[in-house]
Formats: sequence, C-alpha cells, structure tokens
Amino acid sequence: MRVGRTAMLAAALGLLAACADRDREPQLLNIRSTTPDEFAILPTKPLEQPADYASLPEPTPGGRNLVDPTPNEDAVAVLGGNPAALARTGVPAGDGGLLSYAGRFGVTPGIRAELAAADLEYRRRNDGRLMERLFNVNVYFRAYKPLSLDQHVELERWRQAGVRTPSAPPDPELE
Repeated sequence: MRVGRTAMLAAALGLLAACADRDREPQLLNIRSTTPDEFAILPTKPLEQPADYASLPEPTPGGRNLVDPTPNEDAVAVLGGNPAALARTGVPAGDGGLLSYAGRFGVTPGIRAELAAADLEYRRRNDGRLMERLFNVNVYFRAYKPLSLDQHVELERWRQAGVRTPSAPPDPELE
C-alpha cells in the first residue's frame, strides 16, 4: 500500500514538473546518445616555436588556439581550395548580382528575428502532449508535416506544365 502511494506521488510530481516549465525552448526532436562520441576527440596540431612572440595573436576567452584542429580548413587545403574562404563574412564580390536580383522587390529588415520568433511560437504550440514530453518522444516530423512540400504532387504539377524535371525518390507510402 505504501509503495503504491509513493509511486502515485512520484508520478504526480513528474506531471507537475513537466507542466511547470512553459518558458523553456521546445525540443521537438529528442536525440540523445548514451555512448561516447569517438569523433569528438581530435588530436591537436604539433606545437611550434614562433619566430617572433610579438606576432602571436592576443588570447581571447573561447577563441581559437594555433594548435586547435581545423578539419574543415585542412580538407579544403588538401583539395586545393582556399581555407580562408571558410572564414569570410559578408557577401563575396561574385555574388553581388545574385544578391541584387534576389532583393529586387525589396527586403524586410529583421526578417531572421521575425521568423525565429514565429518558429518558436509554432514549436511551443506543437511541443507534443504531456506523455510525449515526459518520455522524450520525437514530435518533430509530425509537427512540421503540414508545412512540408509533397514532392510527388509538385513533380506532377511541373510535368503537367511542360517543364522537364528529374524524377523524385520513390514514395514509401506507395510501395
């Protein structure tokens, strides 16, 4: 009898805890790994004696170290590219025409913040039912299904319009 009451009290407290945190960021896709990630451990580059200590960069909290691994930059360099292109900010000169064409009808300032706020509100509305939140059930695909494009309907629409299109992947619902 005492064990049953304790279990009911624990379940009630769990339900209250799940309902209490309304200001939290909704987690629609709950993916957790219980095993260590062997790819997270990367060897550092070998230490080198600098020619001039004055040329060393100023240390910044959270900044990069000269011996930190840079796998993306290293891969670009091995393939003959320019690793500095990965760190560029702003619009490259070659993309100016594309940017002006995309903004020919005007741009909405602050659209990223506006869309992020709208998406946060959408995720809060579609955060799943109580038991789904308690047991970390993935509700991501169900939540965004009304917003997804049906590739097969679009493919047929473009083909009916006479546009040559490549084939879409097979529909698993039809197999």
